[in-house]
Amino acid sequence: MQCCCAITIGLPVYHAMPYLPEAVESLLAQTADNFHILAIVDGSTDGSLEYLQSVRDPRLRVISQPHAGLTATLNRMLHEADTPWLVRQDADDISYPNRIERLQEAIALHPDAGMFYSLAEYHPRKRSLGLFRCTRGTPQQLRKVVEAGYLLSICHPSVALNVQKTLAIGGYRSFSHAEDADLWWRMALRYDIHLIPEALVGFRHNTGSISSQHSYTQELHGLYIQYLLLSHLSGRTPQPLAAVAHLLQSQISDRRFAAKQQLRNLNMHLAAKRYTRAAASLVRSFASSPAYLLGRIKDELLPHGRIANGTSPDFFYCRSEAFWP
Repeated sequence: MQCCCAITIGLPVYHAMPYLPEAVESLLAQTADNFHILAIVDGSTDGSLEYLQSVRDPRLRVISQPHAGLTATLNRMLHEADTPWLVRQDADDISYPNRIERLQEAIALHPDAGMFYSLAEYHPRKRSLGLFRCTRGTPQQLRKVVEAGYLLSICHPSVALNVQKTLAIGGYRSFSHAEDADLWWRMALRYDIHLIPEALVGFRHNTGSISSQHSYTQELHGLYIQYLLLSHLSGRTPQPLAAVAHLLQSQISDRRFAAKQQLRNLNMHLAAKRYTRAAASLVRSFASSPAYLLGRIKDELLPHGRIANGTSPDFFYCRSEAFWP
């Protein structure tokens, strides 16, 4: 099935060298051609702007702005996009050649959807292990996960957003390093989210990425976003993060957190061909939390089971007086 749906690929750029050229080249090599790239350089001073200005392709539009942060940059993309669909792409990841073609086919089948996403492999493909841990299911099944009080696990750079519908639910909100999880639950409750069940994105772990540099904050804010979801579902008024942070921190297991960090280190070492260090990271992950590592292996082998993020909603409801005084 062929579709000529025009698409904007949004590329937020902040200190993206040396990975940026590979990301851009993966977009320019797509099998489809009815798209353009909107790159917003967010105060980057590492040569990213100069590289983008050197690319001679009419599909690429470059905007430079003072540093405003990722959330503000993503919202600007939604307002700058002049097509119905905005595709996410990070400046250190890659899109496989048929990504936009597959997305156009999916849009033709489900033109009223609010969002699409695909599976994502860790990159480089031949020097990394596993897939990004991803919630799978129909739009109705995804909605039921959210209605049960859990967050969807979706690789942000694999997503395509209907611009009007995303703006209608408020766009991205300012939750540092977890603004995507906050958008997913609001989208799932109001519009259909469709999975394209194949890996169309290569997701890179590197020491400069948000996930690597701010992983604890990401965990904490993820729990706060689950609290916002549960507040919405129960019709209660949430407190600000500062008022409940001490309660949420009690749910972050140091051992589980360390195991997760070591798995991230594993793929970074493999990508750099540091195989001895990679093996050591795997051993440390198991030593930190055997249950976490075995759970990740289970998710990899049985991906159609229930995969979601967050702690049991009972944790919040059993402390209602503290969370919702």
